[in-house]
Amino acid sequence: MRVFTRRSAVIEPLAAKVPEITLIFWVLKLLTTGMGEAMSDFLGEKSVPIAGAIGIFGMAFAFRLQLRSREYKAPQYWFAVMMVAVFGTMAADGVHDGAGIPYTVTTPLFAAIVAAIFVFWYRSERTLSIHSITTRRRENYYWAAVLATFALGTAAGDMTATSLKLGFFDSAVLFAVVISIPAIAWWRGRLNPIAAFWAAYVITRPIGASFADWFSKPHSITGLGLGDGTVSGLALIVFVVLVGYLTVTKRDIQPAHSRWQPHVPQPHVPHELPGEAHAPQTQAAKA
Repeated sequence: MRVFTRRSAVIEPLAAKVPEITLIFWVLKLLTTGMGEAMSDFLGEKSVPIAGAIGIFGMAFAFRLQLRSREYKAPQYWFAVMMVAVFGTMAADGVHDGAGIPYTVTTPLFAAIVAAIFVFWYRSERTLSIHSITTRRRENYYWAAVLATFALGTAAGDMTATSLKLGFFDSAVLFAVVISIPAIAWWRGRLNPIAAFWAAYVITRPIGASFADWFSKPHSITGLGLGDGTVSGLALIVFVVLVGYLTVTKRDIQPAHSRWQPHVPQPHVPHELPGEAHAPQTQAAKA
């Protein structure tokens, strides 16, 4: 008789649930960060309650689709990233605007949260590699880290642009210089690839958000004045085209060597000591 437990009811992935890291991955990452920034601001200008509902329920729906899948699918994954970008911006701005906490405080706060997630993740799984996202627990850690890094990037970008008064374009240039440091260190073999990836993942958030604000915000606050709605719409069109391309070509699916293989227990065979002969099997033993 087969016994079903609560644990066995959890659907474990068959393969890695994140894409292979290619150039188009970073293009989409930057695009979603900027799109999340512009969409969040656009919705907030129309109605804060409606914006909050879209952010919360949209992210919950996106996570439901992503977590129920047993393998990586580009539309589900990138839809989840997009909604995390929107909600992460809302969370960072909500803490600042709603609670009145300055970005100089929220930025190190979110940095501490990101560090704590990485510590717990590593203590539990002994790796932070995205090529190991083949179990539900690791996937939960991954999305917790993604959400926290989006909030951190939003706060850091707004801190440099407004609190430090650098402006949006200069902030984008600053973070572009910062991201080159782990990139060069990785290229020269001085930085672990996993550390380099997560450093770049965090820093791409303020780069994309700063460029989005530079395009969308009015001239009075160092922007180009295109508007949040226009920037959101244009970014969404490019986003849909790129995700559609990945869906059709499947060029970002991780290679087979990184896919999860179930563990099949093997029967234990006792080792024979050197010089030890097998004892003859008696009739009683046969019985």
